[in-house]
Order: sequence, then structure tokens, then C-alpha cells
Amino acid sequence: MAFKRWLLLPLLLLLSVQASAAIYTKPQEAKVQSSVFLSPKFILTPGLANNTVYLDIDFPKGHIAVKDFIAELVDEDGNSVPLYETYLHHWIVFRYFVREDDKNGSSIVVARNDGVCQDGALDFYFGLGAESRKTRTWLPDPYGIQVGDPDKIPSGRDEKWALNVHAIDTRGVEDRFGCTECRCDLFNVTKDSNGRPIRDNYLGGLSCCYDGTRCKRNEGLKWLGARGLHLKYTVKWVEWDQSIVPVKIYIFDVTDTGERRNSTSSQGLIGCQVEYDVLQSCSEPKCIDNKKVSIVMPNGGNVIYGAAHLHRGGAGSTLYGQDGRVICDSVPIYGRGKEAGDEAGYVVGMSTCYPEPGSMKIKDGETLVLESTYNSATLHTGVMGLFYILVA
Repeated sequence: MAFKRWLLLPLLLLLSVQASAAIYTKPQEAKVQSSVFLSPKFILTPGLANNTVYLDIDFPKGHIAVKDFIAELVDEDGNSVPLYETYLHHWIVFRYFVREDDKNGSSIVVARNDGVCQDGALDFYFGLGAESRKTRTWLPDPYGIQVGDPDKIPSGRDEKWALNVHAIDTRGVEDRFGCTECRCDLFNVTKDSNGRPIRDNYLGGLSCCYDGTRCKRNEGLKWLGARGLHLKYTVKWVEWDQSIVPVKIYIFDVTDTGERRNSTSSQGLIGCQVEYDVLQSCSEPKCIDNKKVSIVMPNGGNVIYGAAHLHRGGAGSTLYGQDGRVICDSVPIYGRGKEAGDEAGYVVGMSTCYPEPGSMKIKDGETLVLESTYNSATLHTGVMGLFYILVA
């Protein structure tokens, strides 16, 4: 009998553990909701670039805490589109307020994140690029991005969301990676989207691959048909309650010069350039270009999440505290195959940081240092060195 009791004891303990695990569920986890949405369809043909802004996109309603936002390009049948066919340069989602009776959007006011860049390009709430499929974006309990708070929506206005999708069809092009880096010679443009002449030393970037431009295709290319694409995005959220700790969104830019708009200036910010070129420094595979910038954090708090945004050629990015401590180190994941999410030679993901709650604090007014590293064995144009952190 004693032997049987000892044999039975582990089984009873196992059943007890399983029962307690089933009974104990964190309150927020039990209420997570999820919806899948599609952007409006856009049509691409070989070489063509789409860089459209869509207003009033589908988004969960009410006073909620967003826990996750996941996105990827799909075709009209819902199939994942590989980066070597259509390159997802970036997608960004903005929150804005608009007058209830406004029919043409003239009263739109963007609800900025808490970042220090004020030029409008980095005001978004959610956004990634080619790395979307393999970058973790889940926000752990008890944290959430608070939206829909009726007390913070201006009187007489509605809270809405906008989406910008920048995608380049690289089927049949002459230089696929050159197209993804928006080389001006490949897009054969001399003026930007506003009709202004492109400066002589501008080799490539957003000014050369705006909506409707086309990258150079191979001569004698057999016709590849037009196809409709969507950005498929999944939003996960919980209804807002007092147990949730709200986080603030900060986006830092390694090209930030520190210049800021003031009360007497009507000009936009020129401090955050958003993109830059990495010039070839040598022909060795280990050639490295390091770019650093110091940024003052206006309001501190506990870092909950961090991730960088880098383009092809990126080697890594690190955000340092004033005392030299590493706040977050984010490195690219490169694909090795052909399937969507593992495309050889492309950045298909970025590593992320989830510090233990309370273990990584930034002080009010602390000077941070952002470093972005690229391989400089070859020229890379229009690259970015952004860092996205969530702070409680």
C-alpha cells in the first residue's frame, strides 16, 4: 500500500498543478480580443511604387488598451507576398481627430505620440517595414497603449485612424535591391512629389520612390500582370480598466540634429531627417558605418519594450543611457530562403527588448545616445536608424 501511495502522489500533484493553472488566469489575458482587417486594395505592376495614405481605416472602437499590432502584405486571395516580389518599405498607422461634420478632412489634427521629433513623419503609433513578420510587438500585462479615452478626445471631434503603406513591386526589375533602396537613377526622377528639384548629392531615398514612380525594369521583360494587394493587419486589445498601466510611445531617429520648432517659427522641424546614406568605405565584408546621436528624453519612466527599425545592410542598433548602460540592443534577422518571412538577403525581423518591469528606468531629462550600425562594404541609400520604445 505504501508503494501505491508513493506512485499515486506524483499523479495527484500533477493534476493539482494542472487544475490550478486552469483556474488561475490573469484578468487581462482572459479578455484579450482580436480582429483582422484589410487595407483598401492598391494595384501594382512591375517596378511601380505605392505610397498612399488611407484615412479612416478600420480599427477597434471604444476606450481600449492595444496589446498588439501585426501586419503583412497579402494578395487578393489572402496569400502572403514575399519581399522579393513586392518590397514593404514601411507601413505606419496614425491616430487623429477630425470634426464630426468634416467631409473633406480639413479639420484633421494628428494625435502625436510622445517622441521628440515634430516633423510629422515620426508621429505614428504603430509601424514597421520589411521586418514585420518576425518582429515581436506584443505588450505584456499589465501594460497597454490607451486609445479611445472620451476625456481626451476634443469636444466635437471623432477619433480616427490613418494608414500609410509604402510598397514597391520589384518583379522583373533590373536591380531589385537598388529599387528597395529607392536609388534615384533607377527611378529616373529629377523632382520630388511636390515638384521641387532633387538636390544633386541626393542619391536615393523617399524623394525618389514616391507614389506612382517606377523602378527601371529589365529590357525585353515579358509582361507580368497587375495585381491587387492589401496590408493585412491584426489588432489585439482589451477593454480599458484601472488595472491597466498605460505606456507612452517614443520614436528616436539617429539623424536627429536636435533642432526644434519654436513658437515664432512656422516652418516644420528639420531636426529629424528620417533617412540617410551609408557610403562605401572599403571593399571588405566587415566594413562598418557607425552613426550616433544624443537625444534628451523629456519625460522618463520604466522601459517596457524596445526595437529598432533598420534597412538591408543594417548590423544593429543600441540605445544607451546617460551613464553608458545599454537600455536596449536590437539586431536584424536576415532571411535565408524563399518563403514569405524568410526571404534571402532581406531584413525579415528585428530582435526586441522586454526588460523586467522596473529594472530599466530613464530619468526625466536624461540624455540618451542612439547608435545605428550598417555594413559599408557597398553603398546603401535611404536607410533608416529609428528606435521605438514604450515607457510606463
